[in-house]
Amino acid sequence: MSPRNAAGRFALSIWPLLAALGLIALIGVGWAAAQKWQQQREDFAVARALTGGDPARAAELATRYGCAGCHTIPGLPGAEGKVAGPLSDLRARVYIGGVLPNTAENLVDWIVDPRRFSPRTAMPRTGISEREARDIAAYLYAQ
Repeated sequence: MSPRNAAGRFALSIWPLLAALGLIALIGVGWAAAQKWQQQREDFAVARALTGGDPARAAELATRYGCAGCHTIPGLPGAEGKVAGPLSDLRARVYIGGVLPNTAENLVDWIVDPRRFSPRTAMPRTGISEREARDIAAYLYAQ
């Protein structure tokens, strides 16, 4: 066998291996995406149960009421405010606004009227209704 034929056979035999590795990588990426999607569904279901709100309505509400002007809110395009604290991992926090125990009802009440609980807070009363606050709370707890 000439060296030229051996190199050609080697090149041909490596393609199935590379194809198999590529397929394994695609399956891995697909599995990870499916896991992330399932976790997000579960997080949204828990958030709905806790708050009675619909997280799907939150993006429009956060834009309408200007939440993103002050807060960084994960998953909302343009929500990169630096005036107030970021609203990521809110469900894992101990306190809301540094003054209220973190419960769904307290979060809803805080969103509606933060100055009722902390008169010196920089967060204004925005006019958000309780129903709308439940939707925003659901979104924040789902993140």
